[in-house]
Amino acid sequence: MILAPVPLTPDHDIPAPVLTELAALYAANREFHALSGDFPDPDDVRPEQVAAALADDLAEPGAEVLLARSEGRLVGIVITLAHHPDPADPDPWIGLLMVDTDRQRQGYGRRLASLVEDRFRTAGRGAVRLAVLDANPKGLAFWTALGYEVIDHRDDRALGRPCAVLRKPLRTPRRAARVAVLDPEGAVFLLRYDNVEVGIHWAMPGGGLEPDESPVEGALRELREETGWTDLAAGPLLCTWEHDFTHASVGPVHHHEHIYVTHGPRREPTGPHLAAAHAEDLILTWRWWSRKELREATEAMWPPDLARRLDEFDEFDGA
Repeated sequence: MILAPVPLTPDHDIPAPVLTELAALYAANREFHALSGDFPDPDDVRPEQVAAALADDLAEPGAEVLLARSEGRLVGIVITLAHHPDPADPDPWIGLLMVDTDRQRQGYGRRLASLVEDRFRTAGRGAVRLAVLDANPKGLAFWTALGYEVIDHRDDRALGRPCAVLRKPLRTPRRAARVAVLDPEGAVFLLRYDNVEVGIHWAMPGGGLEPDESPVEGALRELREETGWTDLAAGPLLCTWEHDFTHASVGPVHHHEHIYVTHGPRREPTGPHLAAAHAEDLILTWRWWSRKELREATEAMWPPDLARRLDEFDEFDGA
């Protein structure tokens, strides 16, 4: 799918062939227009009405009309606003996302939303907002399934219709890796981290990968930095998992982590640079955890089912 701004003539009009496509797209979405009330007769949406509506949209400062094409065919439209008129609102907005009715329920809407989010993310924006009419539960279900959360309820600016306002942080995808170090009794070494978004949690030594690092290389580098242990090698892969949090320098991220298992002696972290590394990563303390202690833990663990995963690894490793 290709997403690009709507082409305009030197007079800032939409070329006739493109307007014909857009009019067909709008007319096909009769159910949506019956809800929105944007057109006098949702059963008779005309090209000149579409042209006038889009001209009004483009007249807003920072507005952009984007067309989505797949195999040359127009499959969707998105209208975005770089800055809301309310100066207290720091986020860009999605004013409209509409998909050809022939392509609905095929993943086009999700892909289109993802492309728009990527554009905002590339522009350095940290989140995006939109409004869904209270009378549109299907629309609300679509956006909440994509990770948008309702943050407010208010009437819309144009027609005073009750709406839910939704927001989604634009997280940066980030590769990461960790090492589960097991002592001779099977206890696992964990660090206690503090994070501005998720709070206090326990996790294995690890973190984000450098651009040229493999997961194994990154896991061992992070292990050395956070423990001072240089004599361990990464063993088998325990699992992969994904989670969200806010990184101190990167901002909101979505981590995709590889977690490896290795065995080593029960000992303390050591090294002259350890205090600085722990301060930088907001590591509060450390300890060895038995399986029983993991299962009874009241503080958050990363991943949450760590005890079960380690038990299953033991069964497989000993088979």
